[in-house]
Amino acid sequence: MQSQRLCDEEQQHHLLEQVSSPASLREATARVWFIQDGCGMVCAFITWFLVLYADFVVTFVMLLPSKSVAYAVVNGVLFNCLAVLALTSHLRTMLTDPGAVPKGNATKEYVSSLQLKPGEVLYKCPKCCSIKPQRAHHCSICKRCIRKMDHHCPWVNNCVGENNQRFFVLFTMYIAMISTYALVLSVLQFYTCVRTDWSECSDFSPPVAVLLIIFLFLEAILFLTFTAVMFSTQIQSICSDEMVAERLKNEKLKKGRRVRWDSMKTVFGGQPSLLWINPFAGLRLRKLITSQTLRAGPEFSV
Repeated sequence: MQSQRLCDEEQQHHLLEQVSSPASLREATARVWFIQDGCGMVCAFITWFLVLYADFVVTFVMLLPSKSVAYAVVNGVLFNCLAVLALTSHLRTMLTDPGAVPKGNATKEYVSSLQLKPGEVLYKCPKCCSIKPQRAHHCSICKRCIRKMDHHCPWVNNCVGENNQRFFVLFTMYIAMISTYALVLSVLQFYTCVRTDWSECSDFSPPVAVLLIIFLFLEAILFLTFTAVMFSTQIQSICSDEMVAERLKNEKLKKGRRVRWDSMKTVFGGQPSLLWINPFAGLRLRKLITSQTLRAGPEFSV
């Protein structure tokens, strides 16, 4: 009874959030999505700080003091481009609506607008009072039901779901790439410093340069391990069309023979192209949820 009263109150406060018309859909997509979670915001700040720290050490400690201008320019441009792509992917993962279902849309008016066929059953989430689409799960941090929710990642301060999984995959990929790049440059820098007896190693004093490079080396190993595991896990989830949340709940779905390729095209947006690895490119606007895709959750009858 208490949950029903809470749902009724939510319905009264969130009737304007229904997405039953194209105009309201455009209005919803125009809003900036940001989760006000303290832990997530701290983790996102740490992520940006560590990437910028790596960029500082590579640029000012390793490359600028180098006698080879070509070596410094080529590696500086490549590393900074990868860093920009990584941070852009992180920003788009964090600020993109992962596929949140409007709160409080489990109303008689909205259900009647779906024009359900006889025998069709709708389900709703008792926590956010929303009609749950197929493969949607409720996130206790976002306080919303998320379509094709994979997991909530504090490092991007957002859920990884239907609309931003591509950006999360690119984020893990580019972080793994710059971590590998930083490891290689750190090894080369140590070799150069030892060979020249630290006399022409860096503009910084030898103790400071050593500490900065050692910390970067350890950071790169840690980030490479973490992001490589996350990247492989995400690719596996996309190819199998099975989200982490579904795997944990042991939810089995029927899959066709071409599920791997079709799932990759769905997540990355169309046929293979350079746009797949470009975090500046947006995804195609998905269609509104139809009544045929609504499933999972406590039964809701009107």
